[in-house]
This record gives sequence, structure tokens and C-alpha cells, in this order.
Amino acid sequence: MKFVDEAVISLQAGHGGHGCLSFRREKFVPKGGPDGGDGGRGGSVILRATSELNTLADFRYTRKFSAENGSGGAGRNRTGAAGSDCVIRVPAGTLVFAEHTQELLVDLETHGQEFTVAVGGRGGVGNSRFKSSVNQTPRRTIPGGEGDRLSVRLELQVLADVGLLGLPNAGKSTLLSRISAARPKIADYPFTTLYPHLGVVDVGPGAGFVVADIPGLIEGAAAGAGLGFQFLRHLNRTGLLLHIVDISDEFGEMPRASVETVFKELEAFDRQLAEKDRWLVFNKSDCLDPAAASAICQETLSGLKWDSPWFLISGVSGEGCAELCQKIWHKLDIGCDES
Repeated sequence: MKFVDEAVISLQAGHGGHGCLSFRREKFVPKGGPDGGDGGRGGSVILRATSELNTLADFRYTRKFSAENGSGGAGRNRTGAAGSDCVIRVPAGTLVFAEHTQELLVDLETHGQEFTVAVGGRGGVGNSRFKSSVNQTPRRTIPGGEGDRLSVRLELQVLADVGLLGLPNAGKSTLLSRISAARPKIADYPFTTLYPHLGVVDVGPGAGFVVADIPGLIEGAAAGAGLGFQFLRHLNRTGLLLHIVDISDEFGEMPRASVETVFKELEAFDRQLAEKDRWLVFNKSDCLDPAAASAICQETLSGLKWDSPWFLISGVSGEGCAELCQKIWHKLDIGCDES
């Protein structure tokens, strides 16, 4: 199923049931008095976050949701049944915006978290409520209230510990398939990855983390070029960015230029995202002899004046991947302890 990260849906809460106008009518009970019951409340529309979903694809075709209306009151002071709520499951990590005002209503970031986005109408009032010593035959009722009606925009930001970014064909998908059970499409042409992929990396008993792979970035991505800019928002929730750099393409951009290109796009898109912890991962070491690969890395690092961690790996052969995963887990584990 293709990844869908945004959806606009229309919501209609249930209307409240009307109050009943009724008088008691029984044999041998003259002037039985008013006995109209109240109406039931309308059902509400509730969004519930779940970790069992990781896409908004379910909303591609079903875009209208409505809760049940409340039932009207009845004679003998019978209250109408309340309408059933409409519970909509969304992936954990979903932001909910009001479509017309673009106001953020809620951030559903944890499994089981709920938010009542459209409140059902109140139940109406029957005529028995208006009985008094001076008004023994009231004919007044109050109709049920209308339920909320609105459109909301759902925006999914995947919940991952680590985000992979880089130019197209840097080897992000290959690395993800090497260190996790995820099987993204891998091919030797740009933009093989069309939508984000998640992979769970197991580094030992009770130890693991989630990695997100987004489409490759190109120059001008923050202004809308290419595909990756659509999904950069998914990296906002990550604790660490791995910047994958291809050191084997002698006809493409030099490693230093490719690093600067991606960093420039990050800054243009979101300065806070650019300030996240970011490690350089030089990939495709299997295409060069060790001395040449090491020389390229050192030359790139000295030109960038890089002072953060960096690694030399091969996503194809697996060289250096185990050490990289251990270092990532160590950093994430320490970060959790400190928080």
C-alpha cells in the first residue's frame, strides 16, 4: 500500500433527539399530566491513535464520517437512546488541523490517546420538565441540538528514532534493508524510494530502535523540487539523523558538495531540523579499496570541519553496519536515561 501522509476528512457529529410532547392517557386516570421524555444526546466523533497503523491510506477513499443521531424522547417519561460515537483509528504521530483555520487541534502521538474532535448535540427536553403548579399542562418542548460539523486535515509524522537522509541513490534503502527486516524497493536509478519506509533494528535482547527512510533530496527540495521535501516533516520527531553519503560515484557530486547540498536544503526547510544531531555515514566502501575510501572520508571531513561522529560502511556487504547500530543504540539509550 502506497504511503499517504496527508488526508482531509469531513466529520459530522450526531444530532440530539427531540424532546417529546406527551400527556398521560390511562383508563381511570383523568388529567394524568405531562409525561414527555427527553431526547438522547447525539454521538460524538472521536479520533483514537494506534501504533497498529503507519499510514493514512484508509482515508484515500473514505473521507466522510458521521456519528449516530440520538433518539427522540417518548411518553411515560422515557428518555431517547444516545447515539453511538464514531471512533476513527489513526496512526500514532498524527497531527490534526482544522481545515479552514489551519489551527492545530491535537497531536496524537501516543498509542491509545483519544480526542473528541466533533461533539454530539445535546438531547432535547420533553414537556414533563416544564410542569409546575401554575402550568400543569405544558406544551413546550426543546428540540435536540445539532452536532458539530467540520473538516479536518490529518498530517502524519512517522514516529522513528532515527531518520535517513541524503541524495538519491546514496544507499539509504540498501542500508535499511541490511540493518532491519524492512524490504524497500532498491534499484540503480534516482527516486527509487517514492514514500517513507520504516524498519525496526534489533541490536540485542530488549534493545532496538526504529529507522525512517525518506525519498532522496535534491537541490531546491525545500522549494518543492523532487520528492523528499514532501516527507521532510517526518524527520521532526526523530532523535538522530544519519546523513548517507555515496563515496563511489566518481561522475556525480563530490561527497563534500553532496553534504553541503543536503544541509542547505534542511536549513531552508526547517532550521530546527537542521540543528538536530546528525552523523555522517559514508556508504559504498565495497566499491573502493580501503585506502582510497579512507582518503575520501578524511578529505571530506577536513573540508567540512566536521566534529560530529562519522562512519564508513557498506550497505551491500554489511561492513561497519553492526558497529553503526551499536553506536546509535548507545546514544539513544543514554538520551532516554537523561530525559
